[in-house]
Amino acid sequence: MTKLDETLTMLKDLTDAKGIPGNEKEPRDVMKKYITPFADEVFTDGLGSLIAKKVGKADGPKVMVAGHLDEVGFMITHIDDRGFLRFQTVGGWWSQVMLAQRVTIVTSKGDVTGVIGSKPPHILPPEARKKPVDIKDMFIDIGASSREEAQEWGVRPGDQVVPYFEFTVMNNEKMLLAKAWDNRIGCAIAIDVLKQLKGADHPNVVYGVGTVQEEVGLRGAKTSANLIQPDIGFGVDVGIAGDTPGVTEKEALSKMGKGPQIILYDASMVSHKGLRDFVTGVADEMEIPYQFDSVAGGGTDSGAIHLTAQGVPALSITIATRYIHSHAAMLHRDDYENAVKLIAEVIKKLDADTVSRLTFD
Repeated sequence: MTKLDETLTMLKDLTDAKGIPGNEKEPRDVMKKYITPFADEVFTDGLGSLIAKKVGKADGPKVMVAGHLDEVGFMITHIDDRGFLRFQTVGGWWSQVMLAQRVTIVTSKGDVTGVIGSKPPHILPPEARKKPVDIKDMFIDIGASSREEAQEWGVRPGDQVVPYFEFTVMNNEKMLLAKAWDNRIGCAIAIDVLKQLKGADHPNVVYGVGTVQEEVGLRGAKTSANLIQPDIGFGVDVGIAGDTPGVTEKEALSKMGKGPQIILYDASMVSHKGLRDFVTGVADEMEIPYQFDSVAGGGTDSGAIHLTAQGVPALSITIATRYIHSHAAMLHRDDYENAVKLIAEVIKKLDADTVSRLTFD
């Protein structure tokens, strides 16, 4: 077993934390623990997004670096008379990655283990075996014999349900496997950007933000950006890795380990050309690898940030990740570290004049 260094320990703590949209307290507490030593002030907005402020120059441009705290999961909606749990997806799920997977129900009395139940193939007619099971027909089995027993264990409608998976360093120790990379890796980037800037000379005010409820509509990014009123915004998130069997270059271009992704376009935003060119210019100058990508569906917190007030130049910088929106995803440590380096170097080179020039480029 790989011995966890300081960075891996932080990543494990972040991904192990349980927090679907509307239930982000646990990952927020973890992020607060790690980012506080590098911030001048740490506070939250009214929805619960965490904001860590670090002042380089008090009247300098405000730069927001936002990763979201929430992960995709489920919510209990009903307990039937036999003790089986019905649920609602929270965030986007594909039914074929759900069946027979272990989950954790977070209750007022503690965690309860469950499994998403399914019929065995032996009793399915041939035509049914060829069809994915509808999510509405799935249930969670916690081993209870009745509704009353499930309630005695603390299970209630509204309880959050999170995928269960242990943080794992692969044989190739650059490859990291965990639940909730979407988007605890963005929270880690925000933490480490502030860490990289500790003691650095830059004329900006930097905000490392862990937003809430991104997976259900970029909601925490909207409220936290309204509070901060940034001059520049970076959404840091996962992107799609296109380097597995069956994925074509038409669907996804990026490869793990080849640098952070500069997102040109997604369903929430057309990236700001001036800021994009500035960031890639810094990357070229510093010889930091990067990849371009575009995503026809989905979006990141940048989609909400760039519409704040009169408009904010914003860019999504993401990490090519395999198997997102499932129980376990995989990413490459080099991409994460290069994203931190790139954003920190960009911030060091920003000032009021540069931001003014970028705004209308």
